[in-house]
This record gives sequence, structure tokens and C-alpha cells, in this order.
Amino acid sequence: MATLQQWTAGARPRTLPAAVAPVAVGTGSAYVMKHANPGYAVLALLVAVLLQIGVNYANDYSDGVRGTDHSRVGPVRLVGQGLATAKNVKLAAFISFFWAAMCGLALVALSNTFWLILVGIASIWAAWKYTGGNNPYGYLGLGEVFVFCFFGLVATLGTTYTQAHRIDATSVLGAVGVGAVACAILVVNNLRDIPGDTAAGKRTLAVRIGDRATRALFVAFFVVALACVGVTAFIHPFAAIGALGLLPAVPAMKRVLEGARGRDLIPALSASGLASLLYGVLFGLGLYLTYRLG
Repeated sequence: MATLQQWTAGARPRTLPAAVAPVAVGTGSAYVMKHANPGYAVLALLVAVLLQIGVNYANDYSDGVRGTDHSRVGPVRLVGQGLATAKNVKLAAFISFFWAAMCGLALVALSNTFWLILVGIASIWAAWKYTGGNNPYGYLGLGEVFVFCFFGLVATLGTTYTQAHRIDATSVLGAVGVGAVACAILVVNNLRDIPGDTAAGKRTLAVRIGDRATRALFVAFFVVALACVGVTAFIHPFAAIGALGLLPAVPAMKRVLEGARGRDLIPALSASGLASLLYGVLFGLGLYLTYRLG
């Protein structure tokens, strides 16, 4: 039986900033449209966090039953390390998806955006199919596409839309920036796992393009995120403080470019998660200050 601490570690809390960032930026975008609703933002945050936890447990289950996790480094693998049964980890994933769906239903009902139920269904389906099912797209090098679309565009723009009932250039730029940082987290995670994934036949984007190109891609995603802040600052100058959120990424990029491998990449992964959180919160705060002071 896994302990509570191991179940918590299996939820991979270091990835949860990727769920907070889009809600912060999406709500900031709603503020500059003068239609923000903090209550809806809380519901959106619950949806995002629960989906992220569900994805993490689903990945643990699917990779564990396939044997992909047997020789990996990094966080706890509940199934791969024999700490919990595959059945229980799968159940934990679906419990997380269920509560994400309940919070999502409450959000669309209160905001009168019922068509977003279809988006929610697509999000849960994509979360499961990332490593689950007969042809998981995470094994085909498409993980970054999923992360960018659902933890960048969908999460950020969905947050804005439920509050303001529209989106604009600012919310799109914020969504692209958030998606880029979320992709950077996945890229450094997959860079660390290249040896194990290669042996297990998991053809992530990192495995497909190789070590050197993956390191360059990691840096490129942060450059895109910085560019999104820069362009937004021309419209809303206070948004420039979002760039400060990327400071933790500087040592991470240095470590990656210097050729760190395996466990030596774990600090870069942690720093990327922190950068995601600070980037989203400060970007959103900058948009809020535009609303209050602009």
C-alpha cells in the first residue's frame, strides 16, 4: 500500500504551476475587458488543477502497465515502482477527472457557456489518450501539441471566455506565452527521460529530434514566452512585469545548455515549474494593474 506521501508525490505537485498559470493570465485578461469574476476564476483553477492531477495519475498508470517507468529517474512512479496497484492508480485518475468535470459543469452553468462542455469532454479525452489507450499520442511525439493546446490555449482562453464572454489579442498572447512555458516543462522532463523512453519504445518529441535539438527547443519556448510579454506590453505596459517571472528559467536554461543529464536535470525541471507559476501570476497581475491603474 502506498503511503499518503507517496500518493501525493505520484500526483507530481511540481507540475501543478502549469495549471495555475493559465487561470491567472486568463483572469487578468478578463480584468482588462472589465468583466472579471473571481468566483469563476476559482472554479476554473479547480478544473485545471484536477485535470493536471488526473493526467499525472493517468500517465503513471499507463506508463506503468506498459513497463515504460521501470528504469526511469525522477519523481515517484506508483505503478512502475510497485507502490500501488495499477487498478487503484487508474481509479485515482478517473476520480480526479470526475471532480474536474463537476467543477467544469458548475462553471459553464453559472457563466452560461454550455457549449464549453464539449471542450471539457475533449480535454478529458485528450488527458487519457496522452499515454492511455492502444495508440497514445504521447508515444508518437505529440505531447507538446497536447500541452500547448489544452494547458495553454484552452485553459487560458476558456478562463477568459467564461468571465468576459469574448477573447481578444491580449488573451491570445497570454495563452501562447503560458502554453510555451508549459511545453518547456514537458520538454525538459522528456529530455531527462530520453534513455529510458528510447529503451521502452516511447517516441517522445525529445527522442525523435535528439538530445541537442531538444535542448535548443527548451530555450526557444522561453523565448516565445518572453516575446508574448513584450508584445502585450505595447498594449498594456504593466504586463511587462510578467518577464520577471522567467528569471528562474535562466539557471535552468544554463544547466540544460551545459549538457546536464538524468538526475542533474531535476533542478531544471523544478526551476521551470517555478517559472511557469511566476510567469502566469505576474503576467496576470500586470493585466490586473492595467485595469486598476490604466
